[in-house]
Amino acid sequence: MTASDQSAAGRTAIGLDRSGEVRPGLPLALRLARRELRGGLRGFRIFLACLTLGVAAIAGVGSVSEAMLEGLKRDGRILLGGDMDLRLTHVEASAEQQTWLAERAEVSSVSEMRAMARGMAADARRVLVELKAVDDLYPLYGAVELAPAGDLADALARKDGYWGAVVDGNLLRRLGVERGELVQVGDAQYRVSAVLEREPDRTSRAFTLGPTFMVDRQSLAETGLVQPGSLIRNHYRLRLGDGLSATALRSDLQEAFPQAGWRIRDTTQAAPGIGRFIDRLTLFLTLVGLTALLVGGVGVGNAVRSYLDGKTATIATFKCLGAPGRLIFQVYMAQILVLAVVGIALGLLIGALSPLAAHSVIGDTLGWSAELGIYPVPLASAAAFGLLTAVTFSLWPLARARAVAAASLFRDLVAPARALLSRGTLPALLGFGGLLAGLAVLTASDRMLALYFVAGAIGALALFRLAALGIIAVSRRLPRPRRPGLRLALTNLHRPGAPTGSVVMSLGLGLTVLVAIALIEGNLARQVEQSLPEEAPGFYFIDIQPDQVADFDKLVSGLPGINEVQRVPMLRGRISAVNGVPPGQMEIPPDVAWIFRGDRGLTWMREPRPGDELTSGEWWPPDYAGPPLVSLDNEVGQALGIGPGDKLSINILGRDVEVTIANLRVVDWSNLTINFVMVFSPGLLEQAPQTHIATVKAEPEAEDTLEIAVTDRFINVSSIRVKEALEQVGELMGHIATAVRAIAGVALAAGILVLAGAVAAGHHRRVYDAVVLKVLGATRRVVALAFLLEYGLLGLVTAAIASVIGSIAAYLVMTEIMNAPFVFLPQAVLSTALIATGITLAFGFAGTWRALGQKAAPLLRNE
Repeated sequence: MTASDQSAAGRTAIGLDRSGEVRPGLPLALRLARRELRGGLRGFRIFLACLTLGVAAIAGVGSVSEAMLEGLKRDGRILLGGDMDLRLTHVEASAEQQTWLAERAEVSSVSEMRAMARGMAADARRVLVELKAVDDLYPLYGAVELAPAGDLADALARKDGYWGAVVDGNLLRRLGVERGELVQVGDAQYRVSAVLEREPDRTSRAFTLGPTFMVDRQSLAETGLVQPGSLIRNHYRLRLGDGLSATALRSDLQEAFPQAGWRIRDTTQAAPGIGRFIDRLTLFLTLVGLTALLVGGVGVGNAVRSYLDGKTATIATFKCLGAPGRLIFQVYMAQILVLAVVGIALGLLIGALSPLAAHSVIGDTLGWSAELGIYPVPLASAAAFGLLTAVTFSLWPLARARAVAAASLFRDLVAPARALLSRGTLPALLGFGGLLAGLAVLTASDRMLALYFVAGAIGALALFRLAALGIIAVSRRLPRPRRPGLRLALTNLHRPGAPTGSVVMSLGLGLTVLVAIALIEGNLARQVEQSLPEEAPGFYFIDIQPDQVADFDKLVSGLPGINEVQRVPMLRGRISAVNGVPPGQMEIPPDVAWIFRGDRGLTWMREPRPGDELTSGEWWPPDYAGPPLVSLDNEVGQALGIGPGDKLSINILGRDVEVTIANLRVVDWSNLTINFVMVFSPGLLEQAPQTHIATVKAEPEAEDTLEIAVTDRFINVSSIRVKEALEQVGELMGHIATAVRAIAGVALAAGILVLAGAVAAGHHRRVYDAVVLKVLGATRRVVALAFLLEYGLLGLVTAAIASVIGSIAAYLVMTEIMNAPFVFLPQAVLSTALIATGITLAFGFAGTWRALGQKAAPLLRNE
């Protein structure tokens, strides 16, 4: 074939006619892209893996969350115990209210309170239980499962002079009793007739401090525990007939009894605390998954650049034959989009199957099971994230390939050209990056937190990019060491085509997430396991009656090993209005929304306690006898924008009372001493039915003696061991930490993939360097040491930068979001640094070992 024939064939291959004019662009670009893809996916494996991993993380977290929340909705009646649940604290519904309810629905009454259970032996251990007294209609929905199987009403019935009880199996082990034996609660003795295998409405309860002890509601009066002011929660579960909706009944109920003080829930709020917890955990895990996708985005950009580097000759040939930059861009963008669709599809498949995997692991251990299915919204969101990430991180290397001249492309291996990018490149980058950031904010349940995340991610990317440039600049200016290996390692950090930028950005983001999570988890664990137990009281004693106060104080103060006793009166109420505005009509900041979700503990004091710090207003005189005043938690006041002089309406025992805010004070919740959001002036609460609550600090060897003495003397008083409560919190945090670490591992896995891609991309260059060095007399040991020093330095520097950024992120989360103190934990950061260095060395050694194994002769003959 003549030269003119070859030129004509080349022009035809890229779509040029004999005049050199380009034929219609997009069809030609698609045809050339299809031909390129026939050569296989070599060079795009890391691209696919990064994209698949990130999309799978986001789709999986979203799908599992939707499945869990849909399961909550599906089982709402069972979890709630009825179509509606009306709760009163301290008091029962009046006869008028019960008649009104019975005329409109089937009503089941359930009473819950905390009590002490003990075996009948003289030295039997006391255990705090959740006493649950049910009527004959319980449960309205679902079923109670017993072991041995039987009828609940029969198991609770009075037989041979003793009421029956069904209890949590763990309680029998803790009490050291067997089924059929007697257990005392208050003044009553119950025979344990069965073990409670399944309690359908358990999930709807808040955080519990003890195992369930279920009895017949008629037996509750015999315990002697129901006294004025006792902390007892009376539930009225309703089964609504056809034609009556929960919304309509709620409206009628509030109109008929506007000051009843009900806490009303329907099936959409069967387990509101769990629903909120799932939402918050989903948001956090999604943000971590998005971090994994961003890390993968760096890998996408590296993979595209590496692939285009391998296509240098092809692109140069196209350009020499007259192909415009636009055609080059279209050809390779088409390939990237096709492969992005493949990676996204794989990630979506994994994400769609995640609810099934979660169901197989969790089952119905939470009291309900996930609703298995395909959830299009999280899948669509993950697909959009994946596509935007692929396009955003591919634009720069594609624009560079489009802009570089053909002659420069042939020299790119040894002298990378600086291309003048087209005017549309930067706006396109900003546009797609803005879409990616906007999608992250719009799809988040907490948009402000997502906005912080976006700002932090942009800042981290910029910092790591600047860090990489700084490493290159510093290594170029450092004095040349005498040791050949170290000199070569430093030179490799700034040589043309060095992987410095790729390694620092890809590994750095993943390590930043790990450092932040390790520090947050460590700080929370430290508060629960270390600092709090040292400062916190050993016991809470609740439901102390006013006529028992003097005897209680005398008994406790007379026991050896008692260090400190605090006791205050307490009853419960809820905020029904702020300056006349009901909570439902207010815009309540999320961090103080818990104040309005139910009843709050209330107390009264004549004088402030030592250490109480007022931020505004004044405390009332000790002999104050005027209209009711209240001291409000400063954090709540600041969040709601209220202070001294503003009005609160508090519903106490079914009656709305208006009080004036006298002052705002700082409340330290972390020390676990007795604290209240609202402290009243003397007068109003003194006349209301109330009990007292006390905290006691005792020496460890005196704790058992203290508990036995108090619960024997006062059968209605319940003791709460703070250490056991903290252990439950620690166990819950452990489960959460496992989930968080797992998803953080995805981010690190993405970083490792990107690192592997960077090492693979530089393999050809390392082979060339190794061969040249060996020909010049360098030993295998010297070459290997040089490469390992290079990656070791990169790993250490990256870990140092990630540690700083991760520590700042953890500090902001702890102090600004969780409002908790932050302590720097060097062991967490050090372990992360070792992980980073080890991973980098491992991949660097693997790539170096392969390079050292190459024969010199074939490469030199090709040169």
